[in-house]
Amino acid sequence: MNVDFARPSVSDLVFQAYGRSVHPELFQVYADLQVWQEEYTADIRICDAGHTIDFHRNGQCVTEVTATGKQPLPQRKRFLDRRLRGSRDESFRLEGGLKYHVSYQLEQLDPEVYQEIHEELLVDTKTANVSHCFPAGNRLSPGPLSLIRVDVGARSLLIHAFHTFPDALAVVKTQSLFEL
Repeated sequence: MNVDFARPSVSDLVFQAYGRSVHPELFQVYADLQVWQEEYTADIRICDAGHTIDFHRNGQCVTEVTATGKQPLPQRKRFLDRRLRGSRDESFRLEGGLKYHVSYQLEQLDPEVYQEIHEELLVDTKTANVSHCFPAGNRLSPGPLSLIRVDVGARSLLIHAFHTFPDALAVVKTQSLFEL
């Protein structure tokens, strides 16, 4: 039995960052979290291809997106646009002294290793700050998972995100740090 939801192909995934907000209406949001601190706010959303993060401070916004390359997204003020392949680390110093550091990787695993990681992440969804378990594409495979852990500081925000893609035996991992 098939269900309507299916994660996009990992071969289509991109990682993008903007020096502006990107309309949340462009994404199907399955779970979200808001962080409010004296110096900043953040909106964290789980979407079909991964997540979006909007970090706001003093009228400035940085938006991080994992999406597909086929999804129509703006180009204005986009300062990072990479296909999700292997592992990468990026650092940027933005206006107003904001520092943005990100590490992201796509891991394709052996079936046994994938199953172990998937089961560990399934347990972790219960304690994650925000998570979503998507329906399985068929009764023989596990459903995709997304979970996000947030470490909130007065002058920093650290976000760990994990997204599974069972059809490809793949896990996308990101670590994003916003520092004032």
